[in-house]
Amino acid sequence: MSVATARQLRKKLTRQEIKLWEHLRVLRPQGFHIRRQVPIGCYVADFACLRRRLVIEVDGNQHAMPEGLARDGIRDASLAERGFKILRFSNYDVDHALPSVIDTIFEALHGRWKEEEG
Repeated sequence: MSVATARQLRKKLTRQEIKLWEHLRVLRPQGFHIRRQVPIGCYVADFACLRRRLVIEVDGNQHAMPEGLARDGIRDASLAERGFKILRFSNYDVDHALPSVIDTIFEALHGRWKEEEG
C-alpha cells in the first residue's frame, strides 16, 4: 500500500479506532511512538509501534467471517515474517473493555506479552 493510501485512511478512522487512538497517543511520553494507518509492505496496519515491532488492529465483524479470518491469517503471517507481533481487538472490545485492551497493549510494548500456546 502506498503512503497516499495510508494518509487517506487516517482521515477515515472508525469510531473505535478514534477512541483507541486517543488512548495510544498518551504513551508517547513513555517512549512509545505509536503511529496510525502505517504502511508495512503491501498492508496498512491500523496502529503500529515500529520500534517495538508491534501492530495493533481493530476489527469489525467482517473479520470474524471465514473470508476475513483467511485474509487476516495471510496478512498476519506476512507481518510476522517481517518481525511484527500482531494484537487484534474487536470493535466490541474497544467499546466495552477498553481498560483491558490498553493493559494488553501496554504489556506488549513492555515486552511482557506472551502469545498463548496451543
